Amino acid sequence: MKLNKLIAIATISLLSGGISMAQKALNLEDIVAGNVIQTKGVGSMTWLKDGERYSRLENNKQTGGTDIVAYQAKDNSREVIIPSSLLTDKSTGKPIPVRSISWSADNEKVLIYNNTQRVWRYDTRGDYWVLNLKDGALRQLGKGMPESSMMFAKFSPDGTRVAYVSNNNIYVEDIDSGKITQLTKDGSDTIVNGTFDWVYEEEFSCRDGFRWSPDGKHIAYWQSDTKGTGVFDIINNVDSIYAKVIHFPYPKAGTTNSAVKVGYVSSTGGNTTWIAIPGDPRNNYLPRMEFIPESDELFIQQLNRPQNTNKVWIAKISDNSLNNIFTDTDAAWLDTNDNIQWLKDNRYFTWESERSGWRHLYRISRDGKEIQPITKGDFDYISPVGTDLQKGWVYFIASPDNFTQRYLYRAKAFGNGEVERVSPMEQSGQHRYNMSPTGKWAIHTYSNASTPSVIDMVSFPKHQSVRMLEDNAQAKDQYAALGLNPKEFIKVKSGNLTLDAWMIKPVDFDASKKYPVIIEVYGEPASATVQDVWGNGDLWQQYMANQGYIVVSIENRGANTPRGREWRKCIYGEVGTFASEDQSRGILDMTRQYPFIDANRIGITGWSGGGSQTLNCMFRYPKIFHTGIAIAFVADQRLYDTIYQERYMNTPQNNPEGYHKGSPITYAEGLEGNLLLIHGTGDDNVHYQNCEMLVNKLIKNGKMFTQISYPMRSHSINEREGTTLHLRKTMAKYWLEHLPAGGK
Repeated sequence: MKLNKLIAIATISLLSGGISMAQKALNLEDIVAGNVIQTKGVGSMTWLKDGERYSRLENNKQTGGTDIVAYQAKDNSREVIIPSSLLTDKSTGKPIPVRSISWSADNEKVLIYNNTQRVWRYDTRGDYWVLNLKDGALRQLGKGMPESSMMFAKFSPDGTRVAYVSNNNIYVEDIDSGKITQLTKDGSDTIVNGTFDWVYEEEFSCRDGFRWSPDGKHIAYWQSDTKGTGVFDIINNVDSIYAKVIHFPYPKAGTTNSAVKVGYVSSTGGNTTWIAIPGDPRNNYLPRMEFIPESDELFIQQLNRPQNTNKVWIAKISDNSLNNIFTDTDAAWLDTNDNIQWLKDNRYFTWESERSGWRHLYRISRDGKEIQPITKGDFDYISPVGTDLQKGWVYFIASPDNFTQRYLYRAKAFGNGEVERVSPMEQSGQHRYNMSPTGKWAIHTYSNASTPSVIDMVSFPKHQSVRMLEDNAQAKDQYAALGLNPKEFIKVKSGNLTLDAWMIKPVDFDASKKYPVIIEVYGEPASATVQDVWGNGDLWQQYMANQGYIVVSIENRGANTPRGREWRKCIYGEVGTFASEDQSRGILDMTRQYPFIDANRIGITGWSGGGSQTLNCMFRYPKIFHTGIAIAFVADQRLYDTIYQERYMNTPQNNPEGYHKGSPITYAEGLEGNLLLIHGTGDDNVHYQNCEMLVNKLIKNGKMFTQISYPMRSHSINEREGTTLHLRKTMAKYWLEHLPAGGK
């Protein structure tokens, strides 16, 4: 240990004495505080229904309140459509804060959301106010409700009422009279109406759990019965002299889910009619439900528990009928379809599928009998952008030629499947769009790994830039002034498979020397790390590079990249095994391609799934990986939730060998190098239990390691003062002490 400290001190002294401009310019305090590069955005923008204007919330310095302002897309002409003077609480004479707004269908009323509180990931609970633009009346909804208890408030289609959730029950309030009608009365700690339990929120992004019918006569909603689901406890030892225990239902892989069902109730009150969808409600999922436009029919997606079959049901309220119109299947797993678009008077709907081996957009007839591709080819349809139904165009993101980049394409909704690129050919990198409802305008953001975001207003169909909104010239100059080596995109091999990767070198790099490597890994199906997009200069990675390391990332099989179904789903049933294999093969190939990489000084780090892959690499390939930092990791796949883990692995009961092979804890006795474990004790997502079980196994096998626990920090380990800086300093210190830096 003393020898390692001496090496670290010597390394720091040598680096500090160098002439590197970047080394002097970058320090962790400034990086964490965001003081090095200030990349600007354009704030939150909401397109108005006419498709020619967008609205923004702007501070009014004179009143101290918030103006709601509209801008014309064509010429940027500005109009204050709701002055802050109208958003004043008459009881206090002070302006009310505004977190977000939504409009009634007739644009005569505005719903204001404020005083918000976080529910797991997002601020979905708060207070609501309604402003009537005809008479300027502003009043708060939910009289008698607990403060900051209301969720997902929405206008009725005619704008006369608002529905919302409070304490797991659904209410409807008449705006003029203030009369509140309670639609559900059985909400409790175990019965959840109009919102969702932890696992639906985390893995299906389900939060808002009710829908108005287009005629305003009914409200359809989800109900979850969590009784029988395993309850997990988090112990808070830091906020009082006696421990407080946080209880919440959390179904771990292979255990009992909540029973979830959907039904509808009259918006004036009465009994709920439950939709009799076949199947055990604890062993099937209902992740999506929407009303078909201008109808009394519900379009419902039902996934079976293995998530390899998605049945689409249409439930008709007027005659209580239920029909399975379409079923999608996959030998591995299916994702939910989140962007259904109805076409030609609701006679067709759009559907994303990998049935051809690539993810594409399809047009399916309402009866499910006709299925035609809207996009075709050996590439992946990545995500929707918008439509111009008058001209028949569907706009979407794809990148057929470079898996690290993203471009806008379009195809005819009723064409032959041919697609054409719309993003400018000279702008290499990633493009994002916020398109108007008409498909005529879009706020366009372009960047790449070394180019800060450039944001402009573009018109379609020609993708013509009509006005610059933010060029980030200052951020570009700040980045250039640092004199950093830019992120280089390269290719490496894992057997016969070519993998995308990137590399960052120190500014004083000398190709005649050998440098240690730090690999940043994620490696699971939920995300990807090798992306040619602006990351605010990748300053943490640059900081470590300029301590004397080469920082790299390798995209292994199974990562969420647009390389086709086989690339993503070949890991089914074996999450963790292919990833660590590709990481080990990839870094060995990198050492062969680049003689300046020191094969005897290889480190690896990752967060969440990346923490799990860090452990797998350290335990399974100890001769390759010498030092690792694993953060917020899953040590045993049986400890993670049903929906995520079973989607990719099936259940532990059906795939015991896969869970055994994919779990790092299985191979803990293989540890030979230096290992730092970091976890938050308040992690509701990947429980601290993972860290404790792994520590127990390492101790049992006589393995030495280092551990840092952050009290009552969540999965992101960023709560409470000083946390992020402490975390980064801890990591940097560990690298310097255990993976000797600098070229040799």
